[in-house]
Amino acid sequence: MLEKEIERVLFSADEIRARVRELAAEIRYRLGDGELVAVGVLTGAFVFLADLVRELGGEVRIVLVRASSYRDGTRPGEISVEIPGETDFEGGDILLVEDIVDTGQSLKALKHTLLERRPGSLTTVALLDKPDRRRVEITADVTGFTVPDEFLVGYGLDYAGLYRNLPDVCVLARCVYEDHA
Repeated sequence: MLEKEIERVLFSADEIRARVRELAAEIRYRLGDGELVAVGVLTGAFVFLADLVRELGGEVRIVLVRASSYRDGTRPGEISVEIPGETDFEGGDILLVEDIVDTGQSLKALKHTLLERRPGSLTTVALLDKPDRRRVEITADVTGFTVPDEFLVGYGLDYAGLYRNLPDVCVLARCVYEDHA
C-alpha cells in the first residue's frame, strides 16, 4: 500500500546523509568548535536534529521546542512557541534546527522568541526550503535543499502522523491527501 501512496523519492537517504555532513561542516566553519545549543523544533525536525548533532561533534546541548498555531481560533496565523522549563539561552550560541521552511511563519516566531532570551548568536538551519509557499520574508541561514511546492513526507516529515520514519524525503501522491481533505 505504501508504494501507491508515494509518488516518488525526492532525496534518497544517501543524498540526505551526505548533505547533512556538508551542513554540519558549514555550521562548524561559521560558528567554530565551541559549545552549541541545538534547538530542535518538534516534531518534524527530530530525525534531522539527531543526524546533524552527531555530525557536528563537540559540545552540543539539545533543547526541544514546539511551535504551533493558536488553537482557540481567536488569532489565526499566530504562532505559539513552547520552550521547556527555565532553559537559559543568554550568551550562548544557538543553532535553531528546522525540518522545513514553508510559509516562514514558524521560523520567524521561533527566531523572535529565542532572540528575546539574549543569546550570544542565533544561527538557523533547515533541511528543506520551500520558497514558493513563503508568506513572510525569511530564510534559514543554512539550507540543505530547495524543494518544489509539493506535499513532502519522510525523514521526519509527516502526513496525518504517518511517514515520518521513511529514510528518504518523498513526494506524497496527491490522491492520498485529497481523499482525506
